[in-house]
Amino acid sequence: MTENQSASRPAEPRLPLLSDIDPASEAGQVLATAIGGGEPLNIFRAMANHPKLFKRFNLMGGYLLNKGLLPEREREIVILRVGWRAKAVYEFGQHTLIGGRCGLTEAEIAALASDDSAHRWSDDDRDLIAMADELCLDDCVSDETFARLDQRWSDAQLVELVICAGFYRLVSGFLNTLGVPLDDGVPGWPDGVTP
Repeated sequence: MTENQSASRPAEPRLPLLSDIDPASEAGQVLATAIGGGEPLNIFRAMANHPKLFKRFNLMGGYLLNKGLLPEREREIVILRVGWRAKAVYEFGQHTLIGGRCGLTEAEIAALASDDSAHRWSDDDRDLIAMADELCLDDCVSDETFARLDQRWSDAQLVELVICAGFYRLVSGFLNTLGVPLDDGVPGWPDGVTP
C-alpha cells in the first residue's frame, strides 16, 4: 500500500456489538455510566469486548469530553479534523452532533471535512486545524504551528490538545478497524464529502 492509499473499511462489524451485558459485570457497570443515554452507543458495545480496557478508555474519553481544560468548540474542531483525516465516518458523525451542540456551524463542520481553503477560519482555528493535520501526517506538530499555539494556550492546555488529537486518532483507528457502524440517527459525512 502506498502513502496515499488507505485500507478499505469493513462493511460489517468484525467483533460482536455486545448488548445483553450483565449490569453487575465490569462491562455492565461501565456501560451504565457511558455517554449515550438509553441504549449504549455502538462504540461502547464494541469496546465492551474488553471490560478492563473499556473502563479505562471511558475514563480518559470522559475526561477529555467533560472535564478537560479546552473550550468545547475548539476541542471539537480538533476531534472532527482528526476524524476526517482518519476517514473515520463514525467518529466524524458522532462529533458532528457534539460539535453542533458546542457551537460549530454546519458550514464549519463541512469545512473540517475538506482541504478547501475557502472557509474563513480565524487564525486561532486555523492553528488547531494545522496541528491536527500535522499530527495525522507526521505524528509531530511543526515548530511554526507549535509557536503559534503556544501564544494562546497554557502549557497544560497544549498537553491536552496533543493528547486529545492522539486519543481521537486511536479511537478512529479502533472504529475503522473493527467496522463499528453508525448509530441510528447519527449523520455520516457532510453532503458532497468523500474522504
